Amino acid sequence: MTMNRTLVLLKPDAVARGLVGEILGRFERRQITPVALELRTLDRATAELHYAEHVGKSFYEPTIAFMTGGPLVAAVLEGPDGTWEIVRAMMGATNSAAAAPGTIRGDFATLMNRNLIHGSDSAESAAREIAVFFPSLV
Repeated sequence: MTMNRTLVLLKPDAVARGLVGEILGRFERRQITPVALELRTLDRATAELHYAEHVGKSFYEPTIAFMTGGPLVAAVLEGPDGTWEIVRAMMGATNSAAAAPGTIRGDFATLMNRNLIHGSDSAESAAREIAVFFPSLV
């Protein structure tokens, strides 16, 4: 895996609200392009593997239920050095109330637990998460 790839999940609320094209378009306009893209409904085992570091936290079970409750888009995005950092900045703060206008969450998210998008938070996380969702790319 190269350091200029990251995993993005367009969560079930983004899919249900018809925001997939808008969100992916924002990345493409920044020359960050999908190299793998799949619409899928997560099974519980994959969701648990993805969120393993959060086991026991109060938001864990609601997050697993939300993430497995409808289709999402899993994508590997590729771009310039630091792509994961660019993607995270474009996403905005996790708490949508604090997300700046112009960011994905600032423009579209309304609830903390329905914040539209997940992006890897480091190059190491990107490598681990890509292996979970797209093992053929590793």
